[in-house]
Amino acid sequence: MAYSLTELNNAVRSDPKGFAEACDADFAKKVEDAARKIADRRKESHIILLSGPSGSGKTTTAMKIEEQLEKMGIQTHTISMDNYFNTIDPETAPRNRDGDIDLESPFCLDVDLLNRHFAMLDRGETIHIPKYEFSRQMRSNIQSQPLKLGPDEMAIFEGIHALNDIIVGKNPHAFKLYIAARSNLVDDEENVVFQHPWLRLCRRIVRDYKFRGSDAAFTVKMWSNVRRGEKLYISPYKENADLMFDSSLAFEFAVLKPLVVPLLQDLPRSKHAVVSEVLHGFERIESMDEDCVAPNSLAREFIGGSAYSY
Repeated sequence: MAYSLTELNNAVRSDPKGFAEACDADFAKKVEDAARKIADRRKESHIILLSGPSGSGKTTTAMKIEEQLEKMGIQTHTISMDNYFNTIDPETAPRNRDGDIDLESPFCLDVDLLNRHFAMLDRGETIHIPKYEFSRQMRSNIQSQPLKLGPDEMAIFEGIHALNDIIVGKNPHAFKLYIAARSNLVDDEENVVFQHPWLRLCRRIVRDYKFRGSDAAFTVKMWSNVRRGEKLYISPYKENADLMFDSSLAFEFAVLKPLVVPLLQDLPRSKHAVVSEVLHGFERIESMDEDCVAPNSLAREFIGGSAYSY
C-alpha cells in the first residue's frame, strides 16, 4: 500500500483535523479486524507471538488490540521476550562483526525455556516469568512473576525474535503477528517521495527527543545499526506471520515534518546520507499542527500527549 502525496497535501490544507480523525478510524478498524482474527484462533493456542522493527508503534498497537480483545471477553497478558535473555557470559556470548557482544542475536535468548513456557501455558499450567536485569546483564528468577491462563485468556509475547524459525517452528499454532509501518508516500507518477523506513526513523527521532532527551544526532547515529539488526533478525521472518499489520498513518508525514526538520537541519549531511534524504522528502510535504491529532491516536506514542505512558 502507498499513500498519495497529492491527497495528503490537499487534506492537510482543507481539513487536517478531520483527515487525522479519518486515518485514526481506519486504524481502529484494522485493530478490530486483527483482534477478531486472533480471537478466532484462541482454541488452537493461547499464545500470540508479536514482532516488528523499531519505530513501528508495537507498544500502542498491542495495547489497542488488547483492549479490543478484552471487549470480546478475552483477557490478555503482554510479556517482553527480553526477560528471557540468558545471563551474559563473555566467553560464550554471540559476537557481531566488530567483536562486540551481539545483544540482538537470537542466541542471547533462552529459547528452550521460552518454548517450554509456551507449551505449559497452552496446557493450563503455571509458569514463572523471569526478570532480566539489563544493568547487570543477568536474569533473575527471584523476581519472577507467576502466570496461568484461563480458557479465555491469552498471552502476547513481544520481541524482535518472536517470529524467528527457532521459535515459530516449535509453536506452529500460536498466532503470529508482524507490526510495521509499511507504506511509502508516492507522487502522481508513483515515484516514492518518502520511504517507510524514514517514517520510522522520524518517529524515533521525535520520541527520543521528547521522552528521553536525546538529540537527533544520537538517534541518526544508531540508525544504521538498528537497520542492520532488522535486516538480519526481523525482516527475514516476517513471512511467518499470520497477519502483517501496517501501523502507518497517512497524516504522520505532515505532522512529523515541523517536529523533525528543525532537529535535522543542523546535522552534517555528508556524514549521514539519510539526513539529506529525509529533509529532501519533507520539502514536498505540507506541515500539519500536532494539535490536530487526537489524544488516543497511535501517533501520540511518538509525538506525546497520549493517554498511554512510554
